Amino acid sequence: MKSKPVAVIGAGSWGTALAMVLSSKGHTVRLWGHNPEHILDIQKERENKKYLPGFPLPETLQAVDDLESCLEDCKVVVMVVPSHGFRAVYEHVVPLLQQGTCVVSAVKGIENSTLMTMTQVMDDVHKSFADKNIETAVLSGPSFAKEVAANMPTAITIGCKSIGTAKMLQQLFVTESFRVYASTDVIGLEISAALKNIVAVAAGICDGLGYGLNTRAALITRGLAEITRLGVAMKAEAATFSGLSGLGDLVLTCTGDLSRNRSVGLKLGQGRKLDDIVNEMNMVAEGVKTTKSCYHLARRLGIEMPILEQVYAILYEQKNCSDAVRDLLSRELKVE
Repeated sequence: MKSKPVAVIGAGSWGTALAMVLSSKGHTVRLWGHNPEHILDIQKERENKKYLPGFPLPETLQAVDDLESCLEDCKVVVMVVPSHGFRAVYEHVVPLLQQGTCVVSAVKGIENSTLMTMTQVMDDVHKSFADKNIETAVLSGPSFAKEVAANMPTAITIGCKSIGTAKMLQQLFVTESFRVYASTDVIGLEISAALKNIVAVAAGICDGLGYGLNTRAALITRGLAEITRLGVAMKAEAATFSGLSGLGDLVLTCTGDLSRNRSVGLKLGQGRKLDDIVNEMNMVAEGVKTTKSCYHLARRLGIEMPILEQVYAILYEQKNCSDAVRDLLSRELKVE
């Protein structure tokens, strides 16, 4: 695998951190970003000062703003573009891919317009390029970019329909501090990764309202129940949701100070307006847009998801945060 360069599409904090992981093993890695000025700054400073400051980039990592040169001779491509722009970028990527390329999604979101996960979006785009025989995979798990870049011990999961390909990618990414598990439950990994951001927004709201650890524990537990219900309805394996991408990433995102989604919820709970919060952010909080797509997905599938419903009401119907908590607690009593 070292004989072929690896392309990472998306020069944000997570894309840069993953590019650093791959580069640390001696792989030639090309990191693509859409903003030429940003890429030029990375090239000159040998550091992504805008999104991941304080971490010098390995010499084997090349920052580029031209897709064609980025993808040349690559057999593995890692997509790290926000979900709302994923399809538009990928439609430019696919014509440049070699036959038999493996494309890994490291994006935690669901497309608003189609309610598709990112591997489903890729498969949809592939319909016009059937001759290329492109294989898709997903990378997911509890992993803040800053800690990965600092080589702090991290464990994630890579999923692919082919266990052989999942194991190949496992070997590609694994380092002494970045442990990788293999899975074939692609949809389970994607659903858990996307929905944990919504629960993290809810956790932040509760923190912003001044609630305590009892509240957070209840929210995480019942949030996991909702995520699992939706995932199983989409033919995911129930066990996936107690793993790294499910419970692991949910706990991290609901409790960690580095969580952008929790930060959004925290400010909402403190009385800030959503537009003001989003406008002042340097990076994307996927949970905001994913709440809308997951709300409509759950309704389409007839899945009861009360926490999701209340987060949606807060984000898109201007519901008062305290009223949302009250409505959750006053629901009809049930057997767990």
